[in-house]
Amino acid sequence: MSTSIRLLTSRWGPILTGVAVGILGPLLVFWGNPGNMGVCVACFTRDIAGALGLHRAAVVQYIRPELIGFVLGSMIAARMFGEFRPRTGSAPIVRFVLGMLAMIGALVFLGCTWRVYLRLAAGDLNALVGVVGLVAGISLGVFSLRSGFSLGRNRPTSPVVAWVMPVIAFLLLAALMFPVAFGRDAGGNPMGPIFFSESGPGSQHARIWIALSAGLLIGSMAQRSRFCTVGAVRDVILMRDLHLFSGVIALVGAACVTALVLGQFRIGWDDQPVAHTDGLWNFGGMLLAGWAFTLAGGCPGRQLILVGEGDGDAAVFTMGMLLGAALAHNFSVASTPAGPGVYGPAAVIAGLVICGVIGGIMREPPRS
Repeated sequence: MSTSIRLLTSRWGPILTGVAVGILGPLLVFWGNPGNMGVCVACFTRDIAGALGLHRAAVVQYIRPELIGFVLGSMIAARMFGEFRPRTGSAPIVRFVLGMLAMIGALVFLGCTWRVYLRLAAGDLNALVGVVGLVAGISLGVFSLRSGFSLGRNRPTSPVVAWVMPVIAFLLLAALMFPVAFGRDAGGNPMGPIFFSESGPGSQHARIWIALSAGLLIGSMAQRSRFCTVGAVRDVILMRDLHLFSGVIALVGAACVTALVLGQFRIGWDDQPVAHTDGLWNFGGMLLAGWAFTLAGGCPGRQLILVGEGDGDAAVFTMGMLLGAALAHNFSVASTPAGPGVYGPAAVIAGLVICGVIGGIMREPPRS
């Protein structure tokens, strides 16, 4: 085993992965991604949902190669080191609902648990409120865990289950590289089957090979190091363990330095890229996202890494995120730089109630 691989599975693993994400995030912005959105699992999932026609918000439609790379990079690493294990069966419908709720919260905030730190590192002070909401949401999840919350245990299953999502990732990559168009309607609007933004954040992206390479690197490193931005805070609260949290600190530090070098750092509240200044719902959105991610067992990036390892439960959660992104835009829930969507606050409140019910009712069944 090489020295670099040993480092990734040691206490340095989360730190090295955090540094990689922190450097690649601003670099991907430099290479074409939207501002402060070099890597955002929630935003990129939303873009993929739009590209598939699940919502018709024309400015956020693109198949993001970074997420494809997360899944395939994790799969390659897992197979190389004997950790590709098909498994499923742990409360799939509840995981699906949690995925929807986590995405709704993230899109009210405008970013996932990775982007909140990248935004903060680039000087977006609105992200401070998001971080407070995230920590509060994870704390609620930890309270549920301490009270006996459990989604149950998964079990080994057919290899077919493990290969479904990697195959979908390959198909998405093919659709991106060799797009098929049905033409345009009488009004000049694209008719699909894959949609691509012609303006707005969806039209801003790095070259395919650059984005895919970054995703493959992050996916493989995160698989070996178990990097997780939600698990990091959870472990500090639950066990006073700083192992994963060191990766979050490394991410913020590396991203801040890289943003300064690239001229992307601008401290303030107003006019930040793809962000709004409504503090209450920046807090509320991340409160919901943090709670839902904790109940589901990991941040959105970690869920994609588990998908690459063959985890069918994480795949169900990811599908929930995809549908949540579609619902958020189809029902005026997602925020814009002008502020929360019309029904965003109501959706967050409803989501918090649902998380409370799930966290309060689901318990580990007694052993016979």
